[in-house]
Amino acid sequence: MDARYLAIEGPPGVGKAVLSERLGQRLDASLVLDDVENPFAPDRKSAVAGAAFQAQLFHLLARHRQQETLRQGDLFSQATVCDYLFDKDKIFAYLTLDDNELFIYQRLYDLLARDLPTPDVVVYLQCPTDRLRKRLRDRARRSPDRRLADDHHIGELNDAFNHFFFHYTGAPLLVVETSSLDLDWHDEDVEDLLRQIEHMQQGTQYYVPRQR
Repeated sequence: MDARYLAIEGPPGVGKAVLSERLGQRLDASLVLDDVENPFAPDRKSAVAGAAFQAQLFHLLARHRQQETLRQGDLFSQATVCDYLFDKDKIFAYLTLDDNELFIYQRLYDLLARDLPTPDVVVYLQCPTDRLRKRLRDRARRSPDRRLADDHHIGELNDAFNHFFFHYTGAPLLVVETSSLDLDWHDEDVEDLLRQIEHMQQGTQYYVPRQR
């Protein structure tokens, strides 16, 4: 498969940003990061009515703007690695919005998603919840300024990601089991992953990296 546009996905703490950067370097690719500052995020964590809805719409529109830029550019002149999949926005929406908000959100989502580019391959980094919690705690110790989500929320979010990608059919999907993987993504790990991507077919394939 000639994968010119890769989307990397996974729950918080699974290492998708690091992998995206490593793949971008290895492929000399354009790197698209989901790092837009959301001015509504602080309110989202409070009990302010409508705060989650405002934050969700801001993320949706910001990601759409990035994806529109990809569509208007030439995806074939240079490889592109994106550290998120536009479709995954729905995971957070269904976890945080009420039924009335979801009705409005879904109509807007359908309108925005209609003409966006589809990745050649989506790489989903999967990790058991207990391992994910440990990684997030380790990350919080290294970076005290990063907020540590509560254990229940991480478990719920990880389950939602697994459910979403179990049913995902929008593009060829490579599910990578990362529980025994060094999240620094050394050169040999990146090369192994690229070999898996090169041999991708339609549908979903599973890959368990070799332990080193």
